[in-house]
Amino acid sequence: MNTYMNKVAMTTFSYFDTGKNPSKEPERFYHGFVLGLMVELADRFVLTSNQESGFGRYDVMLEPRKQGDLGIILEFKVQDTDEEKELTDTVKEALKQIDKQQYEAILVEKGVSKDKIRKYGFAFSGKNVLIGDDSRKRASS
Repeated sequence: MNTYMNKVAMTTFSYFDTGKNPSKEPERFYHGFVLGLMVELADRFVLTSNQESGFGRYDVMLEPRKQGDLGIILEFKVQDTDEEKELTDTVKEALKQIDKQQYEAILVEKGVSKDKIRKYGFAFSGKNVLIGDDSRKRASS
């Protein structure tokens, strides 16, 4: 997925789309881009964006239409180079936010078991994209 996202970003994103102009909001651009890629998943998932769950508002949630399937939570972050030296740091911040804000609450309320919820942090810096998940955390639980 990382290779695919970076290829798409390199061939389709404009330098101006990705927020090199601070008056624009790059996170919204990336958010819309990823949502557009997921439209074809609508037969398997209910896709929602910027809805409240837990103690905050997640970026994107994919609620399974079929009981027993995975639920997915996505959080997008644009790298803050003052705070995050590497894109991996930005991914970690996105994953921390998902847990701290308890975004999985709505999925759990709808009957998705916690072991069936996958969390992904998307880190963006210009045309560079890094996606990370919570699999290491799940493996150690």
